[in-house]
Amino acid sequence: MDGILVIDKPQGLTSFGVVARIKKCINKQKVGHCGTLDPLATGVLPLLLGKATKALPFLPDTRKEYIANFQFGITTDTQDITGRILNFIKNSDKVFANKKEVLEILNEFIGDSLQIPPMYSALKHNGKRLYELARKGITVEREARSINISKIKLLEFSEIDGNGKLLINCSKGTYIRTICHDLGEKLGCGAVLTALRRIKSSGFTIDQSIPLKQIEEKPEEILNNLIICDAIQRFL
Repeated sequence: MDGILVIDKPQGLTSFGVVARIKKCINKQKVGHCGTLDPLATGVLPLLLGKATKALPFLPDTRKEYIANFQFGITTDTQDITGRILNFIKNSDKVFANKKEVLEILNEFIGDSLQIPPMYSALKHNGKRLYELARKGITVEREARSINISKIKLLEFSEIDGNGKLLINCSKGTYIRTICHDLGEKLGCGAVLTALRRIKSSGFTIDQSIPLKQIEEKPEEILNNLIICDAIQRFL
């Protein structure tokens, strides 16, 4: 089993957790993943099986595309709805923003920019994962990283409830949680990510993915959905 298997990751699992479950289905052969997804997130998670793991650095398309749900009026320590609430604004206390204001701010995200990674991330500081420090209540300075957003579109928005949905196409290493957080900061009301679905990664789309549950119930489906493409043929 050498090739790419595009999994539709379920909510509640880490990317490593998905890898571990697939290994059980193929007798612990080598398995690697392209692009980490948080447990909250679902969607496209390309896996490299067997000898195809050698091709990871050579996959050509590093851009990602997401559908992200957000909620105004809340901030958390993780920048998503799973975190500890730092601030909460009742809708009756403040009108969060109107659609025109949201659209104007979203335009500021288009193009190249610098993004400060969240403390709850797997990046390292002096050999320690940032999330390990954050869990101990430690906050450290993080170096801003270059990112690029080619598309950010408001798909849905409720001025009454302060929630909405975005379509985002971005470069590798972009934190969607932080985009939602920064949107709330710019509007002065705070915001968190409430749901995230990746619909494109490493050139693969959600239409090419197969649910993890389906693979676990019928492991033979791996062979039916394994992709052997020209880009990795020389590594097999």
